Amino acid sequence: MSAFKDPFNPGVKLGCGCGRHSDQAAHDADLATQTSDTEALGNRVVEAAVMRALFPHDATRRRFLNAVGASTAMAAVSTFFPMGMAKDVFAQTGPLEKSSIKVGFIPITCATPIIMSQPMGFYGRQGLNVDVVKTAGWAVIRDKTLNKEYDAAHMLSPMPIAISLGIGANAMPYTVPAIENINGQAITLSIKHKDKRDPKSWKGFKFAVPFDYSMHNYLLRYYLAEHGLDPDKDVQIRSVPPPEMVANLRADNIDGFLAPDPVNQRAVFDGVGFIHTLTKELWEGHPCCAFAASREFVTKMPNTYRALLKAIMEATAYAAKPENRKQIAEAIAPANYLNQPVTVIEQVLTGTYADGLGNVKKDANRIDFDPFPWHSFAIWIMSQMKRWGQLKGDVDYAKVAREVFLATDAARLMREVGMKPPTTTTKKFLVMGKEFDPAKPEAYIQSFAIKRV
Repeated sequence: MSAFKDPFNPGVKLGCGCGRHSDQAAHDADLATQTSDTEALGNRVVEAAVMRALFPHDATRRRFLNAVGASTAMAAVSTFFPMGMAKDVFAQTGPLEKSSIKVGFIPITCATPIIMSQPMGFYGRQGLNVDVVKTAGWAVIRDKTLNKEYDAAHMLSPMPIAISLGIGANAMPYTVPAIENINGQAITLSIKHKDKRDPKSWKGFKFAVPFDYSMHNYLLRYYLAEHGLDPDKDVQIRSVPPPEMVANLRADNIDGFLAPDPVNQRAVFDGVGFIHTLTKELWEGHPCCAFAASREFVTKMPNTYRALLKAIMEATAYAAKPENRKQIAEAIAPANYLNQPVTVIEQVLTGTYADGLGNVKKDANRIDFDPFPWHSFAIWIMSQMKRWGQLKGDVDYAKVAREVFLATDAARLMREVGMKPPTTTTKKFLVMGKEFDPAKPEAYIQSFAIKRV
């Protein structure tokens, strides 16, 4: 029985480490399978240590708990031992297990907190020397993180779910401790289609999305299907790395794309495309990209993980303030980061932008930065994976959401950097006017006329 299980349970035996593993490394590996909530793990350590100290003889502890019950025992212990203070002390960061780390990223504005933390010093303030590595495409990001060439990575928010479930790659427990951005995408069409604004006229079009396991793919499919087009029969959708999308539009290889910025704004800047609609018009506040790390990294390097996450949270809090956006644009525009004209990045981050049709629009929420990894987001993503045939069979949506989207870790660090996390991990929301209830994902899937299920 693991020592990380509930010490207020009279059926649990408390011993050294846990008593059933060959060594502490094996114990820690087992721990990683029990919960992804690092705060809960730390609390269990403190509680077990206190109970072991108060009741050196396990039989006495169990008789006490059987007599008074767990809640009464916990209250009694807390009256004369500052359990909360002990937990807070235990939670403080110790020495970094590794100070020099690599984080892969794709050069898009979704990665803003991860990128800006290097030139603007957020990593350094946490004692980290982070090499942020520009990477060609999402498949490369995935493979390099799975091969441990990167310690952590900028990923599309559906990717850690797909990796954890073994969809498109060998299964490996992966986590999303923070969402990198909300909104920040658009459907852009070739300028030659400026008179084809009705999606019903797009039959036969060729579209690009960044990756099969992306919000872009799911949102484009959703949008097309809501307008009566079957995304697998009436159009072609192909995966194209974001840095190559504008060139493909210019070469007439594709008719349009649903892409992250600054790709959309760069197509306008180059005069080859126009912004048909921002994805926030489909779903206000939708997630896009995420900060991702393997469960192994989170559990075996907890201090490095916490320092890295805190740096990114601080950067996210800074990026969330509109008055900082122009400074950020200058920091992330250079060749080793986004390699874009500053004016292109500014138009995206400030929300004052040219749409490619002769109009200047203003939308302060074109992109925003809210790091909280709602479990509802993960459940919606899985509903679309299942809708389009990527996810087969039964799935425990809520369990996967809890294990991959680390809401508790995010909430704790958000409070530390002055952000206000929500008090729950699930919520209902609207996608193109249709309500999504995270408690009823199967009913949601079945409600669609166009699907692969």
